[in-house]
Amino acid sequence: MTSHLDRSVVSLALAMYALWTAGTWFFEGRIETLLRPDATADRLIYALAVNLLLGIVGSVLLLGWLGRRPDAPGPERSGFGSWTRTVMCTTIGFALGLATYVGQGASSLDPVVVTNAFAQVFVVSVAEVIVCWALVGAAVEAALAPRFGRASTVCAALMSAVLFGAYHFAHSTPFNTWSMVALLSVVGLVTGAFFFLSRDVLGTAVFHNFLGTFGVTQALAATGGLATLEAIQVPLVGTALTTTAVLIAGYWWVRRRR
Repeated sequence: MTSHLDRSVVSLALAMYALWTAGTWFFEGRIETLLRPDATADRLIYALAVNLLLGIVGSVLLLGWLGRRPDAPGPERSGFGSWTRTVMCTTIGFALGLATYVGQGASSLDPVVVTNAFAQVFVVSVAEVIVCWALVGAAVEAALAPRFGRASTVCAALMSAVLFGAYHFAHSTPFNTWSMVALLSVVGLVTGAFFFLSRDVLGTAVFHNFLGTFGVTQALAATGGLATLEAIQVPLVGTALTTTAVLIAGYWWVRRRR
C-alpha cells in the first residue's frame, strides 16, 4: 500500500505540474503566443518564466527538497544520476533522436536550420521532461513500487504520457485539439520509454527535442518559413545554452540534497 508520505510526494509533484500547465495557458494558450510571429516579448516570457524558471528551476528545487525524504525517489531514479550515465545517455539520445528526425522524412537537413529549430524548442522540451517524467513519473513509480513492483514503472510511464498529452490543452491551436493531444500522448509513451530505460534527464530531453524539432521544421516548411532559420539565430542558441547550463547545475543540486 502507498503511505501517506508517498501520496504527499505525488501530490506535490502534481501540484507543480498543474502550476506549470496553468502558466502555459496564461502566457501561451490564452493569448495564442505561438501563433503571433511578432509577439517577441510574449515568447520570451513564455520560454523563460514558464519553462526555464517554473518548469525547470522550480521542479529541480522541488526534487532537491524532496530528496531528503525517504519516500521520495532518489537522484538516480528521477534522472539525475552520474555524469558517466549522462554523457552516455545524451550521446545515445542524440543519435536516436537524429535518426528519428531523418527517418520521419525531415523537411530540412540543413545543419543551420536544424540547429536553430532544435534550439528554439529545447527549453520547452527540458521542462516537459523534468515535470512529466523526472518529477511526476518518478514520484508515481516510487509510490506504487511497494505494492506493484516492476509494474509501477509501466503505470508511471502511462500516467506521464497522458499528462504530457493533456498539458497541450493549455497551448494554442493546433496543439489544444483532441486529435493532437492523443497523438502527443503516444509521443509521450516513446519519450517515457527512453526516460525509464535511461534514467537520465538530459539524454531524454535531447531525444525528445528532436521530435519537437521535426514538428517545427515541418510547420515552417508548410508555410514557406524555413528561410527564417537559414542563419544562426543567436537568441535561440543562447537560450538553449542557458537551459543546458541551468540543467547541469540542477544535477549538482539534486544529487547534493540526497
